[in-house]
Amino acid sequence: MPRPSKKRLTSAFNQSGVTAGISNRTLTRRLLSLAWRFRMGCLRVLMLQLVLLTLGLSGLSLTGVAIDFLYAQVMPGARAPHWPFGWSPPARWSPMLVLLALAVGVFGLALARGVLNYLFTVKSTRLVETDVVAALRADVYAKLQRLSFRFFDANASGTIINRVTGDTRAIGNFIQQVLLQGVITALSLIVYLVYMLSIHPWLTVACLATTPLLWWTSLIFSRQVHPAYLRNRDLVDDMILKLAETVQGIQVVKGFAREPEEIARFAAANRAVRDQQQNIFWKVSLFTPTVSFFTQVNLTVLLLYGGWLVIHDQLALGTGLVVLAGLLQQFSGQVANMAGLANTAQQSLAGAQRVFEVLDAPVEIQNRPAPRRVPRARGAVQCEHVSFAYERDEPVLEDIHCDIAAGQCVAILGATGAGKSTLLSLVPRFYDPTRGCVRVDSVDVRELDLDDLRRNIGLVFQESFLFSNTVAANIAFGHPDASREQIERAAQIAAADEFIREMPGGYDAVLREGGANLSGGQRQRLAIARAVLVDPPILLLDDPTAAVDPHTEQEILGAIENAMRGRTTFMVTHRLSTLQRANLVLVLDHGRIVQMGTPQELMNRPGLYRQTAELQFAAGRGM
Repeated sequence: MPRPSKKRLTSAFNQSGVTAGISNRTLTRRLLSLAWRFRMGCLRVLMLQLVLLTLGLSGLSLTGVAIDFLYAQVMPGARAPHWPFGWSPPARWSPMLVLLALAVGVFGLALARGVLNYLFTVKSTRLVETDVVAALRADVYAKLQRLSFRFFDANASGTIINRVTGDTRAIGNFIQQVLLQGVITALSLIVYLVYMLSIHPWLTVACLATTPLLWWTSLIFSRQVHPAYLRNRDLVDDMILKLAETVQGIQVVKGFAREPEEIARFAAANRAVRDQQQNIFWKVSLFTPTVSFFTQVNLTVLLLYGGWLVIHDQLALGTGLVVLAGLLQQFSGQVANMAGLANTAQQSLAGAQRVFEVLDAPVEIQNRPAPRRVPRARGAVQCEHVSFAYERDEPVLEDIHCDIAAGQCVAILGATGAGKSTLLSLVPRFYDPTRGCVRVDSVDVRELDLDDLRRNIGLVFQESFLFSNTVAANIAFGHPDASREQIERAAQIAAADEFIREMPGGYDAVLREGGANLSGGQRQRLAIARAVLVDPPILLLDDPTAAVDPHTEQEILGAIENAMRGRTTFMVTHRLSTLQRANLVLVLDHGRIVQMGTPQELMNRPGLYRQTAELQFAAGRGM
């Protein structure tokens, strides 16, 4: 039966609890745990910010002192300024010299802040980009390598790519723009509040009366935008998927003159992302001016109440009203930053949820405790009443039972969706059977070391993937330490040596993406060479001649015959020329073995094998 759609698999995947929604509290706790891994870097950044905060307050205080000093000079009888740290200028200093000293102090503090701001930017950016994001990206990629095929069946490639790139970056933003900036904001608010209360408690309370409204507004905003950001991530995934599909299938698009339709399809996905972002921006745009309005109300209270206090000589002009105005603006600015923090936090939480879904996904196919090592298998394969289903109650294979001796060549024949490729995928444990077991040399493959098992199996797919690397590197992919002599020997067995040497650069020629500069037959022969190089006792061939012409088919079959010698071989095929090379043929129908025997035996029985042979003879494609 056909493989299930990604939509249906994703539904089943979600129902299993792997991608179930994670609460914001849990996400935040896990993000804090992640930040703890980089606590020393975070601490250094916070210490720099604390010094910057101190320098900023010192500069503001000196400015207030300078204003009070000037006010005392032009208004005889005005109160003398309160000099910081118990210091006061010598009596012999002229007013201009005092102002010069104060100006130099303010300039020096500003210069120091500039230098430290540069260091702060460098340190915080390096912490996030070099440490956090790079490490997290590596963790997600490493986890993807260990996940079973079921995960990749359930998630589109665009979604996975977006999680490794965009979503990990969103977590970096949480560390930098939410966690660190949040701690900095909290420290700043506390310091500003204490400083303002020390100047005039009641004026401070009056100016900050609207702060609870700000907190309430931020809470409402946070609850509203989080689902919107999750939806936005899904829409971006869909847009990336459409882009990737068009790039990968550009020959099909152009061949059928479907460029206008594909442009319209991508435009619709792009428009959906844009509209969703506009909805988020509308909420952000409404929230930000609301915060700004509350801060302006605070300044209005300061000017009215604070001005009255200055007029009645209950508050100094410079170190009182001016410094309070500066502190209130800084305080209001930090509160306003909460809008940005809340916005970034929701983006980060949406991205974090998707990253943790990958990191939390169960590794279904893994070693049992103390697995059995198998450096070199003999190659006997047994299927004992094997059944398998991608989804519950929809079996793909049912009660498969066969015993293949080491060195045998087994052909698997069946209609599309009969379960042929699925049966092959159970041998290297890409999936585990729902019932029954697959054995290699009489040992359940689930008891064997997974790496050992797969090193004993060579694979050639119907569409063999080649990497953007040299020919030699592609052949040696499964055996990177192979010598050039071993690589060339594998190519000779696969009948690939001749055309490789004719290429500019030979074995050092760099292939284009997916081997686009090779013919289908050449790609298949490189894939056979790649499988042969690891010298596997078991060889799995998933219809390797399905998409090639008869001449190329004969070339590939010649390479396959060389590769099969001394190995247990399973071939999925519908071509009679290939079937007749087998010692045993398994005929599958709707996931069951309906016929089994040698090609000669099956030719004498009514059934799919004889029908296939007769049709191909009639078409002139027999031997």
